[in-house]
Amino acid sequence: MSRGKLIAIVVVAGLAIFVGWRLFGQGAADEGRRGGEGEDSPIPVTAVAARTEDVPLYLTALGTVQALNTVTISAQVSGQLQAVHFAEGQEVKKGDLIAEIDPRSYQAALDQALAKKKQDEAQLAASRSTLKRYEDLIDKNFVSAQDLENQRQTVRQQEALIAGDIAAIENARTQLSFTKITAPIDGLAGIRQVDVGNLLQANGSSIVTLTQTRPLNVIFNLPQQDMAKVREADATPLRVTALSRNDSTPIAEGELKVIDNSIDTSTATFKLKAEFPNADHKLWPGEFVNVRLAVRTVEDGIVVPATGVQQGPDGEYAWVVLGDSTVKMQTVVTAGTVDGGGVLVASGLAAGDRVVTEGQFRLKSGIKVAAMAPGEVAAPTPVPEGERKRGRSGRG
Repeated sequence: MSRGKLIAIVVVAGLAIFVGWRLFGQGAADEGRRGGEGEDSPIPVTAVAARTEDVPLYLTALGTVQALNTVTISAQVSGQLQAVHFAEGQEVKKGDLIAEIDPRSYQAALDQALAKKKQDEAQLAASRSTLKRYEDLIDKNFVSAQDLENQRQTVRQQEALIAGDIAAIENARTQLSFTKITAPIDGLAGIRQVDVGNLLQANGSSIVTLTQTRPLNVIFNLPQQDMAKVREADATPLRVTALSRNDSTPIAEGELKVIDNSIDTSTATFKLKAEFPNADHKLWPGEFVNVRLAVRTVEDGIVVPATGVQQGPDGEYAWVVLGDSTVKMQTVVTAGTVDGGGVLVASGLAAGDRVVTEGQFRLKSGIKVAAMAPGEVAAPTPVPEGERKRGRSGRG
């Protein structure tokens, strides 16, 4: 390489280093100065004062809507399905006719049983007449004692036959009644599973499923630590509210019916069942809903917005704004949620304490803050004259 080329390379490298320093090094220094100037500036946060009110204490959970009763309608006797008397989705009442099976063979069996009874009754009448005659002749020694006893046994046997005939008739009537299938409960009919004309087998495939939806149940689980709160509640029965999964608006009101008799050791939860009248069919079996169980009312409870309480490695805490506009981390204990997105604080805060609800991620104990009310916008920070001049010269 020639001496001239080497000198040219050195000059180009020097120019590159100088330009890079001007672009990045000086800019970083300016940013450092600006950062240093802003370290003492208060951090804008949103703060809300803790308030006191009478608070209904709720426990919340995810619940599953469950029909009060579900019955699968199947044929109890075999035969051809002759008629269906319901519409899919129809609400039926207990005792309503659902379907009919061809009854002819079962009617014939009943008629046969009735005829057999009449035949046996005729034989019994003849045997009783003979017995009466034997009893009249025994004193005249026209009939032996053995013949009299044999006739008595014949009467007893025929009386037993009549009893058997009566049982057979009742069985035949029962089988015949099974050809008319009626609803055992009030409920909604589901999708029909078989069409008219098909041959049904006793206890075979189902015809339709009836689901009782008025009233119905909601099943939900709570952590085992809430067991005492539920059992020691000051209201009976406890009020339960079903809430929408989308926007947590109330759907229906019900009451707690059952607390399960054991705690699930695999999940450390216990099961509860609430009953809802569901007169307007707002709840549907199989649906997931949020459940809110009211266990008691706390008088003059301390309430703060839910966003003001944070979860840390050592438990729950809140940032409290002090009188000198600094903040401190305050450990709190919450006792449940309240309407309007708030939480009830059992300990750690007093009425009037200003709790930071927005902007917590930049805070540390003792730092200065500019506390604003919800919805208030912080004023823009003025830029020093020297910074504005440097900004204009840099753009030029």
